Amino acid sequence: MAGTVAALISFSANAQAPGEVAAARAVVDQLFTGMRSGDSSLVRRAFLPDASLQSVTTASDGTVKVRKDAIQGFINAVGTPHDEVWDEQIYDVKVQIDGPMAIVWTPYKFFLGSKFSHCGVNAFTLVKTTEGWKIAGITDTRRRDNCL
Repeated sequence: MAGTVAALISFSANAQAPGEVAAARAVVDQLFTGMRSGDSSLVRRAFLPDASLQSVTTASDGTVKVRKDAIQGFINAVGTPHDEVWDEQIYDVKVQIDGPMAIVWTPYKFFLGSKFSHCGVNAFTLVKTTEGWKIAGITDTRRRDNCL
């Protein structure tokens, strides 16, 4: 019995190795650094080429809508000069890893320059490639109220 418990503890520790958690988190941080600096090449390197982007919103009538966008359009938008910095501030980041897959869940507040725009939650799906962790997809929620 003690051997089984030790094996389970060992497996759990390996599945959430601190170095892997930090590496997965670093890719998410790279994305937001690229957004703040308007560096589309930094953003592009964070993603798999066929990554997906989805936003889940609730209309005023309560209807839930899912908007899907192409990754290239997002990368182009980041690299287009803006009058204000795109500053997505994340917090309470949770990283879960199982082998070559990771999920990063994080609430955020998005600012255009110093002006609050919206908030929500990001759910990143990452895949471990030969080049390291890459974002395979992002699904987010967006709202202007009830922000933490």
